[in-house]
Amino acid sequence: MKRKDILGLYDMDAAEIDGILARGLAFKAELKAGRKVFHALAGRSMVTLFYENSTRTRCSFEFAGKFLGGQVVNISAAASSVQKGETLVDTGKTLDAMKTDVIVIRHPAGGAPHLLAKTVKAHVINAGDGMNEHPSQALLDMLTMRENFGSVSGLKVAILGDISHSRVAKSNLYGLTKLGAQVSVYGPRTLMPAGLDAMGAKVCSSREEAVEGADVVMGLRIQLERQKAGNFPSLGEYAKYYGADGEVMKYAKPGALIMHPGPVNRGVELTSGLIDGPSSRIEEQVLSGVAVRMAMLSLLVKEDQDAYPRS
Repeated sequence: MKRKDILGLYDMDAAEIDGILARGLAFKAELKAGRKVFHALAGRSMVTLFYENSTRTRCSFEFAGKFLGGQVVNISAAASSVQKGETLVDTGKTLDAMKTDVIVIRHPAGGAPHLLAKTVKAHVINAGDGMNEHPSQALLDMLTMRENFGSVSGLKVAILGDISHSRVAKSNLYGLTKLGAQVSVYGPRTLMPAGLDAMGAKVCSSREEAVEGADVVMGLRIQLERQKAGNFPSLGEYAKYYGADGEVMKYAKPGALIMHPGPVNRGVELTSGLIDGPSSRIEEQVLSGVAVRMAMLSLLVKEDQDAYPRS
C-alpha cells in the first residue's frame, strides 16, 4: 500500500480496496481456523484515540492490533488531557513524541483524521469522522459480501434509513460503486442528502423500489435524537415505511443477505425475524471487522522503515 494513512474510500482506487479485501479474507480464514498469533505489528505500537463512544469498532481495532503482535494503548477523550483543553494537534504531537506507529481515531468532527494525519509521522486510520466517512466499516461490509458471493461486482445493494447522517452509507457508496456494485438508497426525505445520484446511487421513491432484486439489504442505525429533531414522525412509522421486514424482503432476491453496521434498534431498522434469521450476516460482519482491520494495519506498516523512516 503506497499511502501513509487510510482516511476514507473517496480517494482510494478499486485496486487498493481489492487488495485490502483479499488480505482480509485470508486473515478471516485464519481466525476461523483458530489462529490468532501473527507478527506484522511486532515491535510496533498502536493507539486508539476515540472522541466518541464505540464498542464494535474500538474492540475490533484493539483485537486486530494485538493479534498482529502490536502493543496497543486505548485513549478515551473523556479520560484524557482533552478535558484539560488539549487540542487534537497537540495530542497527536504528544503521541508522535512517544514513537507511536499507528493512531486509530474516531472524532465527531468531519475531517479531524485528515488534520491529524498532516501533523504526525504516525500512520492514521479513520475510525469514523462526523458525518463524513467510516472506511473500515465499509471495507468489512464489502469483505462480507465478497466472502458470500465471490465478488462485489454486479451485486445490487439496497441501503435503507438515515443516509444523511450516516458515514457508513457514504463510505459504502464510494467503495461499492468503485468495485462495480449497484447501490439503491431510500429513507425519509429529511434524512436524504442532495447529490446522492452524483455519488453513483440510485435514489428510490419507496423501500420496495430500493429492495427490488437486491442481493443485499443493509439497514442503518437511526439515531434516536433525530426523532427529537422532527426528522420523522415516530419510531413506529419509521419502521413501517423505512425499515426492513419480511414483507419488503419479498421484493429482494431469494436468500438476500441482511446486513447492519450495529448496534441495531430492533423493530425499527430491522425486525427481529430478519436480525436472527438465516440470511442475517450481522454477527459475521463483526468477525469481518477484525479481519479487515488486521489487513489495513498490516498493509500500512509493510516495509514501513523504508517507505516512511522515522527520525
